[in-house]
Amino acid sequence: MGVFSALTTAVSGLQAQSYALENISGNIANSRTAGFKRVDTTFADLVPDSALNRQISGSVAAYSQSTNSIQGDLSATRIDTNVAINGDGFFVVDQRQSGVGTNTTFANSNLYTRRGDFDFDANGYLVNGAGYFLKGQKIDTVTGQVIGTQPEVLRITQEQYPAKATTSIEYRANIPSTPATKRATDNPTNPNAQFLSAANYTSFAAPNNPLSTTQGGNGVVTGEALPTFLTDSIPGGQVTVYDSLGKATNVELRWSKLNNGGAGPPVTTGTWNLFVGVNTSATGTAVAYQNVNTDITFGTTGQLVAPSGGNITIPPVTIGGTLVSGVVINTGGTGLTQNGDISGLIDARSIRQDGYTAGTLDRVSVSAEGQVIGTFSNGQVKALAQISVARFNADNSLKRLDGGAFEETIESGPPIVGLGTADLIGGNVEQSNTDIADEFSKMIVTQQAYSANTKVITTAQEMLRDVFSIIR
Repeated sequence: MGVFSALTTAVSGLQAQSYALENISGNIANSRTAGFKRVDTTFADLVPDSALNRQISGSVAAYSQSTNSIQGDLSATRIDTNVAINGDGFFVVDQRQSGVGTNTTFANSNLYTRRGDFDFDANGYLVNGAGYFLKGQKIDTVTGQVIGTQPEVLRITQEQYPAKATTSIEYRANIPSTPATKRATDNPTNPNAQFLSAANYTSFAAPNNPLSTTQGGNGVVTGEALPTFLTDSIPGGQVTVYDSLGKATNVELRWSKLNNGGAGPPVTTGTWNLFVGVNTSATGTAVAYQNVNTDITFGTTGQLVAPSGGNITIPPVTIGGTLVSGVVINTGGTGLTQNGDISGLIDARSIRQDGYTAGTLDRVSVSAEGQVIGTFSNGQVKALAQISVARFNADNSLKRLDGGAFEETIESGPPIVGLGTADLIGGNVEQSNTDIADEFSKMIVTQQAYSANTKVITTAQEMLRDVFSIIR
């Protein structure tokens, strides 16, 4: 029976090496397939049940060994929607079931892949090269919060991003302790020439008293008094603000000093009034500048004393036909100072506002945290969606599907949603983890083992022929 057993064992060896060669050929064929995970081959010996001193090596069986947990090289593609996972995890994807365009229906089953060559189709879906649709969760662009708990197929459209009215102007500046107004420079011997005085406006028709209401004025500068006011003030910068429809309006600021403060308490070293340009080319009795009607005072070290908290509210004004209302100048408490400056002019370090006009989606990228980031034509950058990434306790026990996809099995365990210690790299794609040199080495060994098994069969055949010859 030994010769016949040798034949059987050799045949099992041929089958095992053929199985290994099939895996090797598949690995080589997919050496350039994005996200492909090679399949290795392991062998197990099959030992016949016999007495301890009569055991033989037995036949062989071949099994597949997955390498899902072995990462391939990352390759830069310069395509913003391409993304690679650096670390453990799989993208959650779905398949098209029926329909086309916006009427597409999906299988509503979670599949998993490392193939991240996603790009937009004509309907705003992110689809990879194998036809799988990326899943994730939408993000509220206003609150920044993730919507829902379960991943769904992501669809990002070119809808217009709505305008936002300006509500806050961030203002950071140093106001000179001695302003270089034109009146002051024309009268260098008069220390009071630097101050705004209501007496300079008595010759103009009412209303024309630029002092704030707290100083006994009405805070109005008309067109006929404009040249005088420009000699009593210094520019404080300008900023473009937006109304609720996204219409832009330019807001110009000017400052005038009222006095050098008082003994307090608290002790102050200067009181100022801030003006907003309503119509800087106004004539006659048309309003040119409007006082915000808030006294701004500074302490002995140049720090802002009043208003408390450093917020200055702009009264409702109509500039260029656009109503500017509900806007607060935010100085941050310490962002506005009064220190000596040889130039005598305001050093406006930062003037920024929080409004913007409507915009359309210009480009999309992916952050390291897996957020789909949209950049809009109005300069806004917003998170639009969160890509779902799943991890498994037994990655290599997932069932392989066409197109580099996998599905959950009992052996793999349920998915654990979240990046964990991994991160995402936009503009990159993970390549196959197949090593061509290694596969060719395996192929040589497999071929030699296959040839050796054929030699066993040939030898067994010759031995049987000899036996038959003895009988004859």
